[in-house]
Amino acid sequence: MTDATSAALAHSPMLTNDATILGILAIMLGAVFYTAQSGSSFWKKFYSIVPAVLVCYFLPSLLNTFGIVDGEKSNLYYVASRYLLPACLVLLILSVDLKAIGRLGSKAVILFLTGTVGIVIGGPIALLIVSTFIPELIGVDGPEAVWRGMTTVAGSWIGGGANQAAMKEIYGAGDEIFSAMVTVDVIVANLWMAVLLIMASNAKKIDAKSGADTSAITALREQVEQFHAKHGRIATLPDLMVIVAVGLGVTGFAHLFADTITPFFIENYPNTDRFSFHSKFFWMIVFASTVGLVLSFTKARNLEGVGASKVGSAFLYILIATIGMKMDVRMIVDAPVYFIIGAIWMIVHASLMLFVAKMIKAPLFYMAVGSQANVGGAASAPIVASAFHPSLAPVGVLLAVLGYTLGTYMAWFCGQILQVIG
Repeated sequence: MTDATSAALAHSPMLTNDATILGILAIMLGAVFYTAQSGSSFWKKFYSIVPAVLVCYFLPSLLNTFGIVDGEKSNLYYVASRYLLPACLVLLILSVDLKAIGRLGSKAVILFLTGTVGIVIGGPIALLIVSTFIPELIGVDGPEAVWRGMTTVAGSWIGGGANQAAMKEIYGAGDEIFSAMVTVDVIVANLWMAVLLIMASNAKKIDAKSGADTSAITALREQVEQFHAKHGRIATLPDLMVIVAVGLGVTGFAHLFADTITPFFIENYPNTDRFSFHSKFFWMIVFASTVGLVLSFTKARNLEGVGASKVGSAFLYILIATIGMKMDVRMIVDAPVYFIIGAIWMIVHASLMLFVAKMIKAPLFYMAVGSQANVGGAASAPIVASAFHPSLAPVGVLLAVLGYTLGTYMAWFCGQILQVIG
């Protein structure tokens, strides 16, 4: 046996069948959700400290870290990102109610958009600061460039896992830098979420000290309770099949649109490559997001009453598991500089949020949920919202859906700025 053969066998993963790996990922996700809903005091305490979404990333990462699977060679992420991702975006975005968001009050929307701006400018600022001490971070070409990996964090922190995957494909981030940035994303974002949950437990004191008017929160809570009591119902099989038809149907046409328009731009506008106009994935995601937004103004939005966003979230968690499978937790030790970038990035976002909230005397609820709707998305924004009151969890979903709507576009814009710097 040659040395090359021995080395190849030494690095060969234990499992290579994607069907088997998908089954294991499904079992992991099922176990997380089962224990998260358990009445056991142990699990209640565990998930009060460790967010379930963090576990959904972390468990699959162990498969990759310990060589059980090879996240780079598996096709599961490719399938999830091409088929489940567009469907997920459509089903999450079609539930957005722009009028309802408007009724949340200007302060809620201002803080949500402030959070988005904080992410868009925070990344470039963090890269500029760290590159003054480590200049080799910039000027790097190729898929492993730091700025490319940072675009995936922007996608996650403005929208969610779906937008993160979109940025990876649009900007061509390599698997190594993507693995590092996913690890940064999950750990830094969840540390900030823990801070928000601690602040939520002291909301009355903080609001009283800042002089914020919280009467709108009470009215909002009652409004949300009435809306869900009126529109919610148990989904039937026809309901679920229509939801799947909308999600996968739009996905199919998104691929057709991308296959048509991408060659047009390549042939007629060769200089638009830097704007991602030569990427089929870019046009596929733009099409799916835009159609989802258009559907939110039609009767298709009624599908939310029978669980459209829940089906979309199921697709999302499968995508999250495949992303987690690309993580290598050893990156925490191997590449601490990326965590410094992530920490500075989050500090910029948090500082801007706290400053604006104080300036407009907004309730802590709006600041916390507005931030988490950006950074955590629909997976964790309801957790922060429900920390204030269980009936307010849908408000977190509502703002998070707005984040999905803006995520692809604003993360792409952040990527353009990062590209200039990097």
